[in-house]
Amino acid sequence: MTTIEVAGEPYRVGNIFCVARNYVAHAKEMGSQILAEPVVFIKPTSALLLEGAPIRLPSWSKDVHHEAELVVLIGEGGKDIQVADALTHVAAYALGLDLTARDVQAEAKKTGMPWTLAKGFDGAAVLSRFVPASALPAPSETSFDFYINGERRQHAETRDMAFDVATLIAWISSRFTLQAGDLIYTGTPEGVGPIRAGEQLRLTMGELIDARFDVV
Repeated sequence: MTTIEVAGEPYRVGNIFCVARNYVAHAKEMGSQILAEPVVFIKPTSALLLEGAPIRLPSWSKDVHHEAELVVLIGEGGKDIQVADALTHVAAYALGLDLTARDVQAEAKKTGMPWTLAKGFDGAAVLSRFVPASALPAPSETSFDFYINGERRQHAETRDMAFDVATLIAWISSRFTLQAGDLIYTGTPEGVGPIRAGEQLRLTMGELIDARFDVV
């Protein structure tokens, strides 16, 4: 199991919850729409890839896409957490990439099969280092960027989320018991696209996060 350390305190990663269609423009570019409730899926912990490790593309996909996201680390678990209390359950924030084998996902959608292979392969849950929650007291009032070889491909204003961080924590905890060490990938803005071997990827959030990854 992967352990993440924040301000000297270790957290063993448990569940990895991922939110689909949480920015209107991204939903439109994927031919979808925002629903009344969040759409959540889960990645295995074996999909985690931490800052400093190279991204290795799976040989069985020819179209792996980047999806840059704000990631929440749960510090205190709970069930049926209220929106007003939700942010007190956050230990830290990071930026991540929900890598997606788009060709495999497209085939799964056609046949009504799960997305597990397309979303859960080794290295499909990329993570920057974490910053304590105190460094980002208003997660719905921040922005982040994703670059390939120095060219910006995605920009997010978190105020554009359909379901903000507190709402996501409350909703997920009403369906699943959250535990310390769980991660929530909160959804991606528009601009998703392919990554290829030889490219350098970069995730930034102001002066708090600047993470780089090599695709091999």
